[in-house]
Amino acid sequence: MNILLFLSDAMIPILIFSIVGYGLINHHSIYDDFIKGATDGFHTVIGIMPTLIGLMVGVGILRASGFLDLLSSMLGVITEPLHFPAELVPVSIVKMFSSSAATGLVLDIFKQYGPDSLYGTITSIMMSCTETIFYTMSIYFMTAKVQKTRYTLAGALFTTLIGTIASVILAT
Repeated sequence: MNILLFLSDAMIPILIFSIVGYGLINHHSIYDDFIKGATDGFHTVIGIMPTLIGLMVGVGILRASGFLDLLSSMLGVITEPLHFPAELVPVSIVKMFSSSAATGLVLDIFKQYGPDSLYGTITSIMMSCTETIFYTMSIYFMTAKVQKTRYTLAGALFTTLIGTIASVILAT
C-alpha cells in the first residue's frame, strides 16, 4: 500500500522531469516549446469563450425563470413510475449542458434531502455516469472544425440515458 501512496505522490514530478529530460537529451528548446503550446492554448480559449458564455447564460436563465421546476413537475408524471424522482429531472437535463450548473442543482438537492439520502446517492452516481453532451460537442467540434457530427449526438444521448438508468439501479 505504501508503494501506491508513493507512486501517486511522485507521478506528476516524475512526468515533468521525464519531459524536461527528454527535451534536454534531444536538444529541444523546452521553454520555446512551452511558450508555443501556451500560446496555442490561449488562442483556443479565446475561440471557445463565446460558446462557454452562451451555455452558462442559457442555463442560468432556465434555472432562474423556474422553467426547470415546471419541466420537472411535467416530466415527473412520466419518470416517477420508472422510479426516477421528478426532483432529479432538472439535474439530468442541465448536466447535458453544463456540469457546473448541474453541480449547483446537486448542492440544492444535498441541502434539501441530504447527501446520504436516496436522492443524494442517485444524483451523485448520475453526475459521474453522464457527460456534458452539448458543451463537449460544441467545444470539441468547434475547435476541430468538425461540420458533420454524424451519430455523435444520438450516441451521447443514448449513453446518458443508460448512465441515468444505471444510477437509479445502483442507488436502490
